[in-house]
Amino acid sequence: MKWLVLIICACVLVGVVIWRQSNSWDKVFPRDENVTVQKVHFKNRYGIDLTGDLYMPKNKPDAKLPAIAVAGPFGAVKEQSSGLYATEMARRGFIALAFDPSFTGESGGAVRYVASPDINTEDFSAAVDYLANRVDVDADKIGIIGICGWGGMAINAAAMDTRIRATVASTMYDMTRVTANGYFDADDNADARFATKSALNAQRTQDYKNGRYELAGGVVDPLPDDAPNFVKDYYAYYKTPRGYHKRSLNSNGGWNKTSALSFMNMPLLQYADEIRSAVLLVHGENAHSRYFSEDAFKKLKGDNKELLIVPNASHVDLYDNMEKIPFDKIESFMRENMK
Repeated sequence: MKWLVLIICACVLVGVVIWRQSNSWDKVFPRDENVTVQKVHFKNRYGIDLTGDLYMPKNKPDAKLPAIAVAGPFGAVKEQSSGLYATEMARRGFIALAFDPSFTGESGGAVRYVASPDINTEDFSAAVDYLANRVDVDADKIGIIGICGWGGMAINAAAMDTRIRATVASTMYDMTRVTANGYFDADDNADARFATKSALNAQRTQDYKNGRYELAGGVVDPLPDDAPNFVKDYYAYYKTPRGYHKRSLNSNGGWNKTSALSFMNMPLLQYADEIRSAVLLVHGENAHSRYFSEDAFKKLKGDNKELLIVPNASHVDLYDNMEKIPFDKIESFMRENMK
C-alpha cells in the first residue's frame, strides 16, 4: 500500500510539472486570451530545423485562413517583437508564425549565433513552405513581416519567392548596407571596408586557433552616459524586463564577430526593383534608421508599394509600442493584397 501511495504521488508530481511546463509563458509580452499558440517545427532548404510559435485565433473558423510569417528584429528571438506582431495578427484573424531564424533561439544550425544574408532569407521561404502545406491555410494568401534587420531579409525574400503576396518591413535595417558602409554611409569607401575585412579575417584565424567563435557582444551594458539615443533605446528594450529574453542575442552575448563578412559582399536589395507583389515599409519619424526605408522605397517599382512614416516614433517604438505600431494599416494592407 505504501508503494502504491508513493507511485500515485510521483505521478501527480510529474503531471503538475508537465502542466506547468505546457502552460508556462516565456514571452516578453502578455498572453492574449483570444489567441492560441503552439510550438511547430519545419526545415529550410539547407536542412536546418527551424522552430516557431504558431499563433491562431481562438475561435478559428473551419475555412482556410490567410497566413503570415514573422521574424526579427536582428538579434532577437520569437519570444520578443515577432511574437508580439504574430499575436496581434492572429487576434485579427490571421494564422501567424513567429520563428527563430537559423542558428538562433530554439532553431537549429551550427555554429550558433551566426547570420547569413542567404540562409536567413531562405528561412522566410521555409516558413512559407510550412504555412502553404497546412490544411487550415489558404496557400494563395501568404504574407511576411520582417522587423528591423529582418525587414531587409523580407524584401530580399519577396524578390525571390513569388508565393509571397504581401510583405511588410517594419523599422527596417539593410544589414548589408550598414555592415559595408557604416551608419549613414560614413565609411562607404574601399579603404574602410578593407580595414574591416582585414580585422574580421584575422579574427577567423584566431577563432580557428581557439576552437570557438568570438562573440561581438550584445547591446552595451553598462550603458555609457554619452551613448547615442538609439543605443539607449536598444538598452531600454533588450536589457530591461520590458524586452530581455535569455535566448536573445542582443540581450546577451551577441552575434559571432565574423558574421559580418558575408554581409559585406551581398547587397540584400539588389533586385528589390523587380518585386511584383505588394510591399509596405513602416518606419518611425524619429528613427535613426529611417533612411533605410526611404531609400528602399525609392528602389521599389509599381503602384502596390507604400511607405508609411509613423509620427513621433523611434526605431524601437515599432518593436513593442502598441500605440505606435500601425496594426490597422498592416492588417488592411495584407487583406487588400491577398485578394
